[in-house]
Amino acid sequence: MVTAGEGKGRGEREIEEEENTSNPRERMDVIQELVGMIESAKSFGNYPRTQNKECQNLVRRMKLLLPLLEEIGDLDRPIPEACMACLHHLRKAFLVIKKLLKICNDGSKLYLALESDAITVRFHSVCDKLSQALDGMPYDELGISDEVKEQVELTRVQLKRAKKRTDTQDMELAMDMMVVLSTKNDDRNADSASIERLANKLSLQIAEDLKTETIAIRKLVKERGGPNAESTQQIIDLLNKFKRVAGVEESNALDDPIVPKTLEKCPSLAIPHEFLCPITLEIMTDPVIVATGQTYEKESIQQWLDSNHRTCPKTGQILAHLSLVPNFALRNLILQWSDKNKFQLPKNEAPASADNSSVEEREKILSLVKNLSSSHLEVQRKAVMKIRMLSKESPESRILIANCGGIPALVLLLSYPDSRIQEHAVTALLNLSIDESNKKLITREEPIPAIIEVLQNGSVGAKENSAAALFSLSMLDENKVTIAFSNGIPPLIDLLQNGTIRGKKDAATALFNLSFNQANKTRVIEAGVVKPLLQILEDKNLDMVDEALSLLLLLSSHPDGRHEIGQLSFIETLVNFIREGTPKNKECATAVLVELGLNNSNLILAALQYGVYEHLIDVAKSGTNRGQRKANSLLQLMSKSEQILC
Repeated sequence: MVTAGEGKGRGEREIEEEENTSNPRERMDVIQELVGMIESAKSFGNYPRTQNKECQNLVRRMKLLLPLLEEIGDLDRPIPEACMACLHHLRKAFLVIKKLLKICNDGSKLYLALESDAITVRFHSVCDKLSQALDGMPYDELGISDEVKEQVELTRVQLKRAKKRTDTQDMELAMDMMVVLSTKNDDRNADSASIERLANKLSLQIAEDLKTETIAIRKLVKERGGPNAESTQQIIDLLNKFKRVAGVEESNALDDPIVPKTLEKCPSLAIPHEFLCPITLEIMTDPVIVATGQTYEKESIQQWLDSNHRTCPKTGQILAHLSLVPNFALRNLILQWSDKNKFQLPKNEAPASADNSSVEEREKILSLVKNLSSSHLEVQRKAVMKIRMLSKESPESRILIANCGGIPALVLLLSYPDSRIQEHAVTALLNLSIDESNKKLITREEPIPAIIEVLQNGSVGAKENSAAALFSLSMLDENKVTIAFSNGIPPLIDLLQNGTIRGKKDAATALFNLSFNQANKTRVIEAGVVKPLLQILEDKNLDMVDEALSLLLLLSSHPDGRHEIGQLSFIETLVNFIREGTPKNKECATAVLVELGLNNSNLILAALQYGVYEHLIDVAKSGTNRGQRKANSLLQLMSKSEQILC
């Protein structure tokens, strides 16, 4: 039997529950919007390599929440306000995620690479928002199934793990950026190796991709309030370097119209997009279909295949076969359109003429390769010098030289007792190694001991180019180990200490790349790299502060490196760069100080005594994006250190 008091209590609870339940229509509207945003996120997919993993993880975690939304939507009773609040928080988090995914999908790849650290912070932030939105979800009151509850909780654990992840910046990419931005064209094409490698990493190798990037950069400049914003000019410079390497005509990315050359005289006429070759962006006269079903101009795709590429330029897929099938249907459409619009199609050279030219080039290179083994010194010199120049000129020449047997002959010449022949040979191998397949062919000939010998005893130019060749070959992990075991680290450090400016830069980039191998970090430190790096920091004429600090940052992740680097005099040097350096100097110096301070609070206190605090405040307010983040991290470390002292 229920008493009056009990009845009243139940009535009060029922009224309270009604007040704390949501409008079913509002609930369904929010759920439908959330499901729609998940579907929208799934439609993206053109993410740059620099952010691809983070984007895919975010979309996957959003999809894992679909079963939860479906179960809540299927409930035939009102839901608690706590659940409705979670749904509204989810909506806000999803909106931020969608915006970030759209930036990564549609934005400038160069901007996303240059600002990868800042973008990483944004990913951590949205993971945090999504995790918090799921806090307080009343599973039991809603009657959510155990399976769905476990799935959502697993998602929350993954989100928390993601937001705690430390600096995920691709340091190899960062060094390539640094090399490309700091070097100018020279006679050995060493900077082109970094440019081509960087273009490959960012998928900015063909005209269509470069056109899309140009449009994205224009939009970026407009959004950032003009061309003078931080890093904008760097982005434009990089874009022009990529165009130069790809053989695409350079133009002003900010205001030149992007039209095919064939339309320059008649800009009012728009060629249908499907009539343009994805490689050249020119109207096709002989369209052919490759194994993936994509259509290209025959001449341009044939050049791509002749350069030892085995992928579809547009999709990136590996081609199942290399057959080219004429696309007669498209050719007829192009002819009909041209007749109707009185458009003059470009005339192709006779195929026989092109074939003859290719045969002549091959015969010429075969003759030069043969002369590399001549018994006459002057014949050898002329041949190796000519091959060096040809290997600099084009991707096609680099492939032809390799196909004609040039690599084994050049490796043999590395040990030839003639300084000029040695320099030409090592420079030719450096140029040939730009091509990834050539890199593997060169490695197969085991040239590293001979290259190290040239690095130790060759002419000034030969030493520089040997260091650059070791840097290029060390892109293969197996070569990182081989270079170390062949005692290549000490002569690189000697070049870092005693070489020309270009030699020092080549040595620094090679040592940086070798140090991605954990065992090599110990070898580099034991071989005495810290002293010349500190000397470089003191020499303002070298303009190598960022390179030196980047290598020191990499080495400071190793206990031996921290022991060598963490001297009071070096802490004072870092503070000086934070006070007086360029924005990039300040960023790098702050990053090194954070790494050292995480493992030794005494170094943080020393930095405070050198007066770093007020300068860190400036960096935190007006430094580069990464500099601001590192400065804030360092300020937090300092706060903890002061609390310990108190």
